[in-house]
Amino acid sequence: MIPIRYSKRTITDQQQIDQFLQVAKVGHLGLSNEIEPYILPLNFAWWNGCIYFHGADSGRKIEMINGNNRVCFSVCEEYGTIASPVPAHIDTAYMSVFIAGTIERVSEPEEMRDAMQSMIDKYVPGYYSEPLPLQHVIKYRSSMGSTTAIFRITPTALTAKGNPLSEENQFYPGRKVEMDV
Repeated sequence: MIPIRYSKRTITDQQQIDQFLQVAKVGHLGLSNEIEPYILPLNFAWWNGCIYFHGADSGRKIEMINGNNRVCFSVCEEYGTIASPVPAHIDTAYMSVFIAGTIERVSEPEEMRDAMQSMIDKYVPGYYSEPLPLQHVIKYRSSMGSTTAIFRITPTALTAKGNPLSEENQFYPGRKVEMDV
């Protein structure tokens, strides 16, 4: 893995990284074949040290995964703009995680169910009064008739960085440079 160039923004606290990945809503999956790269946004779950997501069991994404199981996954949340009287010092508050790894389709039914339950718990916590039944995951078909495929990205490398938001310097509509000099 290429080291983070701006090293003072590196985040190494695994608990902070785990917490971020458990609540961030959208990640971007990067795939590549011999012709072109392909990036797509996904809902996901960070569970047992891996990224899980679901989708159709056919299409461009599946063809690319089958051709090259090396992938990357990026998650970034923006927390606001940091104002400065010096235009070149305007900045963004954020946290991001970049994962390089391998991807595979999950075939074990209990892992499929538990990964889906992780996503349900993340995106609609408390909505269902019962856990996801195993048979639902096995028998489910989309409106287009395809089975649901569950994928696991196992990290081979993970980096995180961030820039915390200082409320004192946070930009807000109506804030003027005259207020900061």
